[in-house]
Amino acid sequence: MFNDFLKNEDAQGMTEYILIIALIAVVCVAAIKMFGREIQELIEKSTDKIKRETRDFSR
Repeated sequence: MFNDFLKNEDAQGMTEYILIIALIAVVCVAAIKMFGREIQELIEKSTDKIKRETRDFSR
């Protein structure tokens, strides 16, 4: 019975996918922690420039 349990590999693929997804999630969280402020500043600068350009264009 125990040998049959060890030989059963049906869930192995699913476990590997779960581990890969967990690793990707950890990398994403780390990247956001490291670069979050810089990304936010870039988005704010871009938004401000778009607002200025569209305001000037509409006049």
